[in-house]
Amino acid sequence: MENASSLSQPYAGAVPPHESAVSAVSWAAVFAGAVIAAALSLALFAGGTGLGFLSVSPWADEGVSAPAVGIGIIGWMLFTQIVSYGIGGYVAGRLRTKWVDVHSDEVYFRDTAHGFLVWALSAVVSAVLLGSVIATVVSGAAKTGATVAAGAGAAATAAAAAGASSGGMGQATDYLTDTLMRSDRPDAGGDRSTARAEVGRIVAMSLARGDMAPEDRDYVVKVVAAQTGTEPAVAQRRVEQTIANAKKAAEDAKQKAKEAADAARKAAAAFALWGFASMLIGAFVASLSATWGGKRRDMLRKV
Repeated sequence: MENASSLSQPYAGAVPPHESAVSAVSWAAVFAGAVIAAALSLALFAGGTGLGFLSVSPWADEGVSAPAVGIGIIGWMLFTQIVSYGIGGYVAGRLRTKWVDVHSDEVYFRDTAHGFLVWALSAVVSAVLLGSVIATVVSGAAKTGATVAAGAGAAATAAAAAGASSGGMGQATDYLTDTLMRSDRPDAGGDRSTARAEVGRIVAMSLARGDMAPEDRDYVVKVVAAQTGTEPAVAQRRVEQTIANAKKAAEDAKQKAKEAADAARKAAAAFALWGFASMLIGAFVASLSATWGGKRRDMLRKV
Protein backbone atom coordinates (compact mmCIF):
# COMPACT_ATOMS: atom_id res chain seq x y z
CA MET A 1 0.00 0.00 0.00
CA GLU A 2 2.84 2.35 0.78
CA ASN A 3 4.46 1.69 -2.61
CA ALA A 4 1.15 2.27 -4.38
CA SER A 5 0.77 5.58 -2.56
CA SER A 6 4.27 6.59 -3.59
CA LEU A 7 3.54 5.78 -7.23
CA SER A 8 0.31 7.77 -7.21
CA GLN A 9 2.17 10.79 -5.75
CA PRO A 10 5.45 11.05 -7.71
CA TYR A 11 6.45 14.33 -6.03
CA ALA A 12 5.82 13.17 -2.50
CA GLY A 13 8.74 14.11 -0.28
CA ALA A 14 10.41 16.10 -3.10
CA VAL A 15 10.73 19.87 -3.46
CA PRO A 16 8.09 21.08 -5.94
CA PRO A 17 9.63 22.69 -9.01
CA HIS A 18 9.75 26.50 -8.96
CA GLU A 19 7.90 28.21 -11.86
CA SER A 20 8.11 31.96 -12.33
CA ALA A 21 4.84 33.87 -12.63
CA VAL A 22 6.50 36.38 -14.99
CA SER A 23 6.40 35.80 -18.75
CA ALA A 24 9.64 34.65 -20.34
CA VAL A 25 9.21 37.24 -23.11
CA SER A 26 10.65 40.71 -22.53
CA TRP A 27 8.21 42.58 -24.74
CA ALA A 28 9.83 45.93 -24.09
CA ALA A 29 13.10 44.62 -25.50
CA VAL A 30 11.28 43.05 -28.46
CA PHE A 31 9.48 46.30 -29.29
CA ALA A 32 12.70 48.27 -28.98
CA GLY A 33 14.54 45.91 -31.31
CA ALA A 34 11.67 45.90 -33.81
CA VAL A 35 11.49 49.69 -33.90
CA ILE A 36 15.24 49.94 -34.44
CA ALA A 37 15.12 47.31 -37.20
CA ALA A 38 12.23 49.05 -38.98
CA ALA A 39 13.91 52.47 -38.76
CA LEU A 40 17.21 51.13 -40.09
CA SER A 41 15.40 49.32 -42.91
CA LEU A 42 13.68 52.55 -43.90
CA ALA A 43 16.93 54.52 -43.78
CA LEU A 44 18.83 51.92 -45.81
CA PHE A 45 15.97 51.72 -48.29
CA ALA A 46 16.11 55.49 -48.80
CA GLY A 47 19.89 55.34 -49.23
CA GLY A 48 19.63 52.46 -51.71
CA THR A 49 17.00 54.36 -53.69
CA GLY A 50 19.32 57.37 -53.95
CA LEU A 51 22.23 55.22 -55.06
CA GLY A 52 20.00 53.53 -57.62
CA PHE A 53 18.97 56.83 -59.16
CA LEU A 54 22.60 57.91 -59.31
CA SER A 55 23.67 54.72 -61.04
CA VAL A 56 21.17 54.88 -63.93
CA SER A 57 21.00 57.40 -66.73
CA PRO A 58 18.46 58.17 -69.47
CA TRP A 59 21.30 58.75 -71.95
CA ALA A 60 22.60 55.93 -74.11
CA ASP A 61 25.91 54.29 -73.14
CA GLU A 62 25.84 55.94 -69.71
CA GLY A 63 25.14 54.46 -66.31
CA VAL A 64 25.08 50.81 -65.34
CA SER A 65 23.26 48.12 -67.32
CA ALA A 66 19.90 46.62 -66.39
CA PRO A 67 21.40 43.30 -65.16
CA ALA A 68 23.86 45.20 -62.99
CA VAL A 69 20.99 47.24 -61.53
CA GLY A 70 19.10 44.04 -60.72
CA ILE A 71 22.13 42.51 -59.01
CA GLY A 72 22.66 45.73 -57.08
CA ILE A 73 19.05 45.77 -55.88
CA ILE A 74 19.29 42.18 -54.66
CA GLY A 75 22.63 42.82 -52.95
CA TRP A 76 21.36 45.96 -51.23
CA MET A 77 18.21 44.14 -50.13
CA LEU A 78 20.29 41.42 -48.48
CA PHE A 79 22.58 44.02 -46.92
CA THR A 80 19.56 45.89 -45.51
CA GLN A 81 18.15 42.74 -43.93
CA ILE A 82 21.46 41.72 -42.37
CA VAL A 83 22.31 45.14 -40.94
CA SER A 84 18.87 46.21 -39.71
CA TYR A 85 17.84 42.90 -38.16
CA GLY A 86 21.31 42.16 -36.89
CA ILE A 87 21.35 45.39 -34.88
CA GLY A 88 17.69 45.07 -33.86
CA GLY A 89 18.14 41.51 -32.62
CA TYR A 90 21.34 42.35 -30.75
CA VAL A 91 19.68 45.29 -29.00
CA ALA A 92 16.73 43.09 -27.98
CA GLY A 93 19.15 40.53 -26.52
CA ARG A 94 21.01 43.16 -24.54
CA LEU A 95 17.84 44.81 -23.21
CA ARG A 96 15.94 41.72 -22.14
CA THR A 97 15.56 40.81 -18.48
CA LYS A 98 18.21 38.57 -16.94
CA TRP A 99 16.77 35.16 -16.19
CA VAL A 100 17.91 33.45 -12.97
CA ASP A 101 17.72 29.77 -12.15
CA VAL A 102 17.24 28.94 -15.85
CA HIS A 103 19.17 26.31 -17.74
CA SER A 104 21.61 27.58 -20.37
CA ASP A 105 19.75 25.74 -23.14
CA GLU A 106 16.52 27.49 -22.14
CA VAL A 107 18.30 30.84 -22.12
CA TYR A 108 19.60 30.18 -25.62
CA PHE A 109 16.10 29.26 -26.82
CA ARG A 110 14.54 32.36 -25.27
CA ASP A 111 17.14 34.66 -26.82
CA THR A 112 16.55 33.03 -30.21
CA ALA A 113 12.80 33.50 -29.78
CA HIS A 114 13.31 37.17 -28.87
CA GLY A 115 15.29 37.74 -32.06
CA PHE A 116 12.64 35.98 -34.13
CA LEU A 117 9.93 38.10 -32.51
CA VAL A 118 11.88 41.24 -33.40
CA TRP A 119 11.93 40.15 -37.04
CA ALA A 120 8.26 39.12 -37.09
CA LEU A 121 6.98 42.29 -35.40
CA SER A 122 9.06 44.55 -37.63
CA ALA A 123 7.89 42.70 -40.75
CA VAL A 124 4.23 42.98 -39.73
CA VAL A 125 4.52 46.68 -38.90
CA SER A 126 6.32 47.35 -42.19
CA ALA A 127 3.63 45.47 -44.12
CA VAL A 128 0.86 47.46 -42.40
CA LEU A 129 2.60 50.78 -43.06
CA LEU A 130 3.30 49.84 -46.68
CA GLY A 131 -0.31 48.78 -47.15
CA SER A 132 -1.61 52.05 -45.72
CA VAL A 133 0.74 54.04 -47.97
CA ILE A 134 -0.44 52.12 -51.04
CA ALA A 135 -4.06 52.62 -49.99
CA THR A 136 -3.47 56.36 -49.59
CA VAL A 137 -1.85 56.61 -53.01
CA VAL A 138 -4.66 54.62 -54.64
CA SER A 139 -7.29 56.71 -52.88
CA GLY A 140 -5.64 59.94 -53.99
CA ALA A 141 -5.35 58.68 -57.55
CA ALA A 142 -9.01 57.67 -57.52
CA LYS A 143 -10.12 61.09 -56.25
CA THR A 144 -7.98 62.83 -58.87
CA GLY A 145 -9.36 60.59 -61.58
CA ALA A 146 -12.92 61.27 -60.47
CA THR A 147 -12.30 65.03 -60.54
CA VAL A 148 -10.74 64.88 -63.99
CA ALA A 149 -13.52 62.65 -65.26
CA ALA A 150 -16.20 64.99 -63.92
CA GLY A 151 -14.53 68.01 -65.47
CA ALA A 152 -14.01 66.32 -68.82
CA GLY A 153 -17.44 64.68 -69.00
CA ALA A 154 -19.06 67.36 -71.13
CA ALA A 155 -16.08 67.59 -73.48
CA ALA A 156 -15.92 63.82 -73.85
CA THR A 157 -19.61 63.66 -74.69
CA ALA A 158 -19.27 66.38 -77.30
CA ALA A 159 -16.21 64.74 -78.87
CA ALA A 160 -17.55 61.18 -78.80
CA ALA A 161 -18.96 61.30 -82.32
CA ALA A 162 -15.86 62.92 -83.79
CA GLY A 163 -13.42 60.67 -81.92
CA ALA A 164 -15.25 57.44 -82.73
CA SER A 165 -13.79 57.44 -86.24
CA SER A 166 -10.22 57.18 -84.91
CA GLY A 167 -10.51 53.56 -83.79
CA GLY A 168 -12.69 50.67 -82.67
CA MET A 169 -16.32 51.04 -83.70
CA GLY A 170 -15.58 54.25 -85.61
CA GLN A 171 -13.05 52.49 -87.81
CA ALA A 172 -15.50 49.66 -88.54
CA THR A 173 -18.22 52.21 -89.39
CA ASP A 174 -15.91 54.04 -91.82
CA TYR A 175 -14.96 50.73 -93.42
CA LEU A 176 -18.60 49.76 -93.93
CA THR A 177 -19.34 53.20 -95.34
CA ASP A 178 -16.45 52.82 -97.79
CA THR A 179 -17.88 49.51 -99.01
CA LEU A 180 -21.18 51.24 -99.76
CA MET A 181 -19.48 54.01 -101.73
CA ARG A 182 -17.10 51.86 -103.75
CA SER A 183 -16.95 52.13 -107.51
CA ASP A 184 -16.27 49.22 -109.82
CA ARG A 185 -13.93 51.48 -111.78
CA PRO A 186 -11.88 53.74 -109.47
CA ASP A 187 -11.01 57.04 -111.10
CA ALA A 188 -7.30 57.57 -111.73
CA GLY A 189 -7.81 61.30 -111.45
CA GLY A 190 -9.50 61.09 -108.07
CA ASP A 191 -8.16 62.61 -104.88
CA ARG A 192 -5.03 60.63 -103.95
CA SER A 193 -5.30 61.43 -100.23
CA THR A 194 -8.88 60.17 -100.13
CA ALA A 195 -7.91 56.94 -101.86
CA ARG A 196 -4.94 56.55 -99.56
CA ALA A 197 -7.13 56.94 -96.46
CA GLU A 198 -9.67 54.45 -97.79
CA VAL A 199 -7.03 51.84 -98.59
CA GLY A 200 -5.50 52.39 -95.16
CA ARG A 201 -8.82 51.63 -93.48
CA ILE A 202 -9.21 48.47 -95.55
CA VAL A 203 -5.70 47.30 -94.62
CA ALA A 204 -6.31 48.05 -90.92
CA MET A 205 -9.56 46.07 -90.88
CA SER A 206 -7.90 43.22 -92.76
CA LEU A 207 -5.08 43.02 -90.22
CA ALA A 208 -7.61 43.10 -87.38
CA ARG A 209 -9.49 40.18 -88.97
CA GLY A 210 -6.29 38.29 -89.83
CA ASP A 211 -6.63 38.39 -93.63
CA MET A 212 -7.99 40.53 -96.44
CA ALA A 213 -11.32 39.51 -97.92
CA PRO A 214 -11.28 38.68 -101.67
CA GLU A 215 -13.61 41.58 -102.56
CA ASP A 216 -11.41 43.98 -100.57
CA ARG A 217 -8.29 42.63 -102.30
CA ASP A 218 -9.81 43.10 -105.76
CA TYR A 219 -10.90 46.63 -104.94
CA VAL A 220 -7.52 47.62 -103.50
CA VAL A 221 -5.80 46.24 -106.60
CA LYS A 222 -8.04 48.41 -108.79
CA VAL A 223 -7.37 51.51 -106.68
CA VAL A 224 -3.60 50.94 -106.68
CA ALA A 225 -3.58 50.32 -110.43
CA ALA A 226 -5.64 53.46 -111.06
CA GLN A 227 -3.63 55.71 -108.75
CA THR A 228 -0.18 54.46 -109.80
CA GLY A 229 -0.86 53.77 -113.47
CA THR A 230 0.47 50.22 -113.29
CA GLU A 231 -0.90 47.03 -114.78
CA PRO A 232 -3.44 45.10 -112.66
CA ALA A 233 -1.05 42.15 -112.35
CA VAL A 234 1.72 44.41 -111.03
CA ALA A 235 -0.69 46.13 -108.65
CA GLN A 236 -1.90 42.76 -107.38
CA ARG A 237 1.65 41.61 -106.64
CA ARG A 238 2.29 44.88 -104.82
CA VAL A 239 -0.87 44.49 -102.72
CA GLU A 240 -0.07 40.88 -101.82
CA GLN A 241 3.50 41.78 -100.88
CA THR A 242 2.30 44.68 -98.75
CA ILE A 243 -0.25 42.50 -96.93
CA ALA A 244 2.41 39.84 -96.33
CA ASN A 245 4.80 42.46 -94.93
CA ALA A 246 2.06 43.87 -92.71
CA LYS A 247 1.22 40.41 -91.37
CA LYS A 248 4.88 39.71 -90.66
CA ALA A 249 5.24 43.04 -88.85
CA ALA A 250 2.15 42.27 -86.76
CA GLU A 251 3.45 38.79 -85.89
CA ASP A 252 6.87 40.20 -84.99
CA ALA A 253 5.26 42.81 -82.75
CA LYS A 254 3.12 40.14 -81.09
CA GLN A 255 6.16 37.91 -80.57
CA LYS A 256 8.16 40.76 -79.07
CA ALA A 257 5.26 41.59 -76.74
CA LYS A 258 5.13 37.97 -75.59
CA GLU A 259 8.89 37.92 -75.04
CA ALA A 260 8.73 41.16 -73.07
CA ALA A 261 5.87 39.82 -70.94
CA ASP A 262 7.76 36.57 -70.31
CA ALA A 263 10.90 38.47 -69.36
CA ALA A 264 8.89 40.67 -66.98
CA ARG A 265 7.29 37.56 -65.46
CA LYS A 266 10.67 35.92 -64.88
CA ALA A 267 12.12 39.12 -63.40
CA ALA A 268 9.15 39.50 -61.04
CA ALA A 269 9.42 35.85 -59.98
CA ALA A 270 13.16 36.16 -59.37
CA PHE A 271 12.68 39.36 -57.36
CA ALA A 272 9.95 37.74 -55.26
CA LEU A 273 12.11 34.68 -54.56
CA TRP A 274 15.09 36.84 -53.61
CA GLY A 275 12.81 38.89 -51.37
CA PHE A 276 11.65 35.69 -49.68
CA ALA A 277 15.26 34.55 -49.24
CA SER A 278 16.27 37.94 -47.82
CA MET A 279 13.45 37.79 -45.27
CA LEU A 280 14.58 34.33 -44.17
CA ILE A 281 18.12 35.64 -43.83
CA GLY A 282 16.80 38.57 -41.79
CA ALA A 283 14.97 36.20 -39.43
CA PHE A 284 18.11 34.08 -39.00
CA VAL A 285 20.36 37.10 -38.40
CA ALA A 286 17.92 38.61 -35.88
CA SER A 287 17.71 35.34 -33.94
CA LEU A 288 21.48 34.81 -33.97
CA SER A 289 22.24 38.40 -32.98
CA ALA A 290 19.77 38.19 -30.10
CA THR A 291 21.67 35.18 -28.71
CA TRP A 292 24.91 37.15 -28.96
CA GLY A 293 23.37 40.15 -27.22
CA GLY A 294 21.82 37.97 -24.51
CA LYS A 295 25.09 36.14 -23.88
CA ARG A 296 26.93 39.44 -23.63
CA ARG A 297 24.30 40.78 -21.25
CA ASP A 298 24.61 37.73 -18.94
CA MET A 299 28.41 37.93 -18.96
CA LEU A 300 28.41 41.44 -17.56
CA ARG A 301 28.28 41.70 -13.79
CA LYS A 302 27.53 44.74 -11.73
CA VAL A 303 30.73 45.83 -10.08
